[in-house]
Amino acid sequence: MSAYADSAGSMRPGTGQERGVPTALARGPRYRRGRSYGALDLGTNNCRLLIAQPGPQGFVIIDAYSRVVRLGEGLMESGRLSDAAMDRTVAALAACADKLARRDVRLTRNVATEACRRAANGVRFVERVYAETGIALDVISAAEEARLAVLGCQTLIDPAGPPALVFDIGGGSSELMLVSPEAGEGGQPAILDWISLPWGVVSLAETEPQWPRAEDRAAAYARMLGRVTPLLDRFAARLAARQVADVQLLGTSGTITTLASVELGLPGYDRRRVDGCRVGTESMTQLCRSIAARSVEERSRIACVGADRAELIVAGCAILDAILMRWPGGEVRVADRGIREGILRSLMARDGVWTATS
Repeated sequence: MSAYADSAGSMRPGTGQERGVPTALARGPRYRRGRSYGALDLGTNNCRLLIAQPGPQGFVIIDAYSRVVRLGEGLMESGRLSDAAMDRTVAALAACADKLARRDVRLTRNVATEACRRAANGVRFVERVYAETGIALDVISAAEEARLAVLGCQTLIDPAGPPALVFDIGGGSSELMLVSPEAGEGGQPAILDWISLPWGVVSLAETEPQWPRAEDRAAAYARMLGRVTPLLDRFAARLAARQVADVQLLGTSGTITTLASVELGLPGYDRRRVDGCRVGTESMTQLCRSIAARSVEERSRIACVGADRAELIVAGCAILDAILMRWPGGEVRVADRGIREGILRSLMARDGVWTATS
């Protein structure tokens, strides 16, 4: 089923792989005012939509939507998407379809990731979504997911620094990408190596029950670290074989942005303060372990965590903790941008409008 649909429902073949910015676009800024583009990212835990228009400094977001749908809830045990999870997700996607129609979005890409890749009934769910909402989901590969995430936050990579280790902690999987600090052909990021871990905040959390006692919480956290660390060790060995001794860390998605907002002491989430900020890896590691030691009720009272993230944040902490232990020292830069921004940049490039690296 195509990933590209206009608001009237006509379809264009989706390749699942975008081309780079055309050479002509690199010669000077030009953009077409008025036309709106949509980028929808359906993950294992969240459904997110951005609607944007091209502008002289890249693109301008004109509408957005985000809803925790927990599409992958119970998937690890059953191998299938549950009826309740699918119902929640279809309702969220119907809200996205309404926004796309109201904004007269004529070109959108709608991607689904690990939950739909893994579920035995993933194809049937995609068919249901199209029948009930008109949204055509493209179930993308882990490689395409990694590419879009890097494209979305590429501009936060320091071109004068060492290779960037970009990590995206998702709901059902997590991707780590080694990226050249210098852009490749057509201004696209050059991914030198990458790995997709089968653990995200939902899949890892479901390996452990909720733990009322502090000693049980510590043991469960250690087990989660033990599931992630060996995979990172193997990836680190690959990087060592490339003679990569130093990296600049860049993290994207809900876990790192939430924890960064807590580290910054924000009373409420503020994208302007979080996107592009730098936090020390040592203090971030300490924060991960502090949050993991608390009960669900205690975590829900932390500003910027709240009830929605209180149950799953510990699994995210374990994945981030394992990454920072493997690549310690220094700081990590935080990106409140990723797959959706990568989609928007790709769509505008292929449609012949200018996108800036800002």
